[in-house]
Amino acid sequence: MRNSILFLIGLLIITSSSLAQKRTYDTVPNLPEYYWVRLEKFKKEVTLPGKIVFLGNSITEGGNWKRLLKDSTVINRGISGDNTFGMVARMDEIVKLKPGSVFILIGTNDLSKSIPNEAIIENIFTIVSKIKSGSPKTKIFVQSILPVNEKVEKFPQQFNNGSHILIINDQLSRYAERLRYTYVDLYSKFLDDQGRLNASYTHDGLHLNASGYQHWLEVLKSLKYL
Repeated sequence: MRNSILFLIGLLIITSSSLAQKRTYDTVPNLPEYYWVRLEKFKKEVTLPGKIVFLGNSITEGGNWKRLLKDSTVINRGISGDNTFGMVARMDEIVKLKPGSVFILIGTNDLSKSIPNEAIIENIFTIVSKIKSGSPKTKIFVQSILPVNEKVEKFPQQFNNGSHILIINDQLSRYAERLRYTYVDLYSKFLDDQGRLNASYTHDGLHLNASGYQHWLEVLKSLKYL
């Protein structure tokens, strides 16, 4: 009951018109084939309950978390091209893992498709609620959407959504205490002095390189979340 009440508090920022928009923008039927391939792969993996899960899109998938953490039990649930709608749709698989901790990073693909900020935020709150309901002992870490750097060569311009990223991150931070998750400010830790994603951490202004993943790990460790 308490989880439901807390979740409803989070939804106060969502208007009825934005809910209509969300239904219009629901992208699950149009997710790339790779999404479904990854889900089938997940079904075949042997996992242990109570472990660390990294949950997200290509930015999460690209991390070799087992090697980074020197832990063969770490579970990578990143799917390239995934968005908040796709993540909501696969929550049953995440809940079945009964993670000890789950680190969520999602939203940039939604923004590239002009999905409204409010719908993205609501979906993230739904993800949190589903994990809390199905795996109440799991520690939930909602990580900020990372900055981008449109000045880097080969940057995909549809991801140049800096102002929207700031708005979403602000709301994720504001509701962390009420919805009982830990907000992780990665955004500020990845900025250069121009307010963009530090070029030393990326190869295209959006995705991370080896240095970027190492920095991500160091941030989480410095905060004692790992």
